[in-house]
Amino acid sequence: MKAIVFREHGGPEVLRYEEVPTPEPGPGEVLVALRAAALNHLDLFVRAGIPGVKLPHVPGADGAGVVAANGPGASKYPAGTRVFFDPGISDGTCRYCNRGEHSLCESWQLLGETATQGTYAQAVAVPEVNCRQVPERLSFEEAAAFPLVFITAWRMLVSKAMVRPGETVLILGVGGGVATAALQIAKRAGATVFVTSGSDDKLKRAKELGADVTINHRTADFSKEVWSITKKTGVDIVVDNVGEATWDRSIRALARGGRLVTCGATSGPNPKEEIRRIFAKQVTIYGSTMGTRNDWEQVSTLLNAGELRPVVDRTFPLEQAARAQELMAKAEQFGKIVLQVPPLT
Repeated sequence: MKAIVFREHGGPEVLRYEEVPTPEPGPGEVLVALRAAALNHLDLFVRAGIPGVKLPHVPGADGAGVVAANGPGASKYPAGTRVFFDPGISDGTCRYCNRGEHSLCESWQLLGETATQGTYAQAVAVPEVNCRQVPERLSFEEAAAFPLVFITAWRMLVSKAMVRPGETVLILGVGGGVATAALQIAKRAGATVFVTSGSDDKLKRAKELGADVTINHRTADFSKEVWSITKKTGVDIVVDNVGEATWDRSIRALARGGRLVTCGATSGPNPKEEIRRIFAKQVTIYGSTMGTRNDWEQVSTLLNAGELRPVVDRTFPLEQAARAQELMAKAEQFGKIVLQVPPLT
């Protein structure tokens, strides 16, 4: 089969379109012949070099396609079934899995991160328990754009921060996949949603997606804008996966008793922090990574019901993965960038 492979860490130039062995589904697994694979910012970190990546490596966490084969013990999805999947792999037996916290599993890994075989390929083997049937109304590209960001955003806002009707939520960098997912989830929960972006076009699109208040962070300090708009109250929840560049202002934007929830640090992991502001305002900070099988069940059910929808910015052929990653690194997209994968023959 064809796949995007890198044999050394570096820039987009290390990505190669090559022939690699087609994986065999193991016990409880299905082989998915992929038709689409969505990019995540994580892919850039993996390519640049993070601990635990074994070379050569096929990146990519998200994908959608058709079942090509079933491994021993897997029979829920017959060959030809259109499926997408939760890319978080857990053993299902450790103390965290036994209490439903699969993303804390001691052997947890993410497809395309520390697992060698990712989704920038014509096929991938995944646990049957992670799969769900693609709703008829969705294309492969839309289905591939859904899992990682919606599981992540759901766990951040619903499972961790426990957003409630009538609350205010500030989402930073609304052009990204997690941010556009968080916007939909917060609105569904009945919250008033503030969003930031350095692009007026992205802010306009966020407004169309349901944002109540938009702030251009290139022309204004978003924490001061929030403070002014809320009449010096602040917001109940801040969703921040930017990290170093925004952390202090995110805490300043919070109301007393507010919650900050983070799943990443795209601008750097070591922010300057005013600890006194945290305890004086009685702020709670939540760290969150991906989600549980229960989170996956809830978001996939809402997708089936048409209450959530993936946002696809644009698509590229699989062999142009380097070009797609270059675009994502510039943060010019609104929603997800997706690779179209040729059929497995």
